This record gives sequence, C-alpha cells and structure tokens, in this order.
Amino acid sequence: MLSTIAIEFNGISKNYGNSLAVDNLNIAIPFGELFGFLGPNGAGKTTAMKIAAGLVRASAGNVKICGYDVDDNPLEAKRLIGFVPESPYIYESLTGREFLHYCAGLYRMSNSDTIAMVEELCEGFGIGSWADRRAGEYSHGMKQRIVMASAFLHKPKVILIDEPMVGLDPAGVKLVKKIMTDFCSNGGTVFLSTHTLANAEELCDRVAIIKSGVVVKLENMAQLTDGHVPLEEVFLSLTSEDGNS
Repeated sequence: MLSTIAIEFNGISKNYGNSLAVDNLNIAIPFGELFGFLGPNGAGKTTAMKIAAGLVRASAGNVKICGYDVDDNPLEAKRLIGFVPESPYIYESLTGREFLHYCAGLYRMSNSDTIAMVEELCEGFGIGSWADRRAGEYSHGMKQRIVMASAFLHKPKVILIDEPMVGLDPAGVKLVKKIMTDFCSNGGTVFLSTHTLANAEELCDRVAIIKSGVVVKLENMAQLTDGHVPLEEVFLSLTSEDGNS
C-alpha cells in the first residue's frame, strides 16, 4: 500500500568535502500537490532533486517516494518517479520515437503499452512529425519536450522536474504548464525547481525557498505573498546576502 505522502525529505544533508550543499532538509509533499523549490544559484536545489531521484546519495537522512526509501528500495521508488533534468540529453543518432521506446524498455514496458503511450505523449506534447526525425535536428525546446514525454511514459506518481520551461517557446510553456497542472489534478505530484518566479507564482500550491542549503521559508503561495506582495520581492528579501532586498 502506497503512503499518503508522495515525497518525504527526512533530515537530508549532503556534503561535498568541506562544503555543505544541503543542510537538514525536511519537507513532506502530499499527492496532488505542485510544489515549488526555489533558490539562487548554488543553493542546493539540484542536489536535493538528484538525491530524491536516487542519482546522488545523501550524507545524512533519507528520502521516501510514496513510502519507499530511495536508498533501501531503489527499484520500487524509481518506478514511481519521472525525472526531467535541467539539460535534456538525447542520443543524437536516434529519432524521438526511438528514444522513447528505448526509455520504455528501461521500465520493461510491454511493446503494446509502449506504442500506445508513445503515440499519446507525442500528441500531448505537440511533438508531431518531429518524433521521426533524428535528435541531432532538434532545437533545445524540442529535446525538452521529448525528455519530458519520456518522464511520463511509465505513468509515474511523482515528477521531479528541474527548470522545465528553459528553451521552450510560448506555446510550449503553455502546454507544459497544462500538462503539470492536469497531472496534479489527477493525483500526481510535481516537485518543481525553477528560477522563473512568475511560473512558480502561477502554478505552485506551496513553495520552499532555500538559501545556502537551508530552507528559509516554506508556505503556501497565499501565505508567502500575503495575498498581494510579488513573489519576486519575497524571494529577494529572503535570499539576498545582507537579508534585505
């Protein structure tokens, strides 16, 4: 039986030598929530996300995905995760369709399920005829669409996504926003890291702001902005070096 909490960071810390990238991170994110993770460059966002994805091992604490410890039960946890890194990578000799079939194979999806999901996702992400072109011909934005589609192939419960809008044109941004909100409306959970504060303000139910590896604020959007203060103003006041915007 799955946990009622989609993502749990329990006392997560990560050291790189003498540098503490993440310091005692504690966050519980329920199903159905679109959760924003904000912070300046080097704050620890990507490190925390990679720990949740099972790509980096924490120095202390644990992360659970739908109740499964990422370190103790990695296969069970990773089956429930779709991960979208900041920089999309696709083998340039493959077509988008071939790449999606390759990704489906990693999850041991049946051929019939793969064909059906690839068609559905290519339509949903507006990939169209680009699915059968080689990735070497793709723009950054089209690579982003293909990589995002691959994260949804196996019908995960949790999507971890780092800077989803980078390289997308306005139509692509609108499409990805709808896909994420629809996913959460249907009970999925999105853990979103972004520097685009306007997107976070529009989309996120709750937000954690992290600075130097420490969460300095975690509230729902209405509390964070007091209903009228721009998120940018709140963010800068909490993350500036002298504590003032």
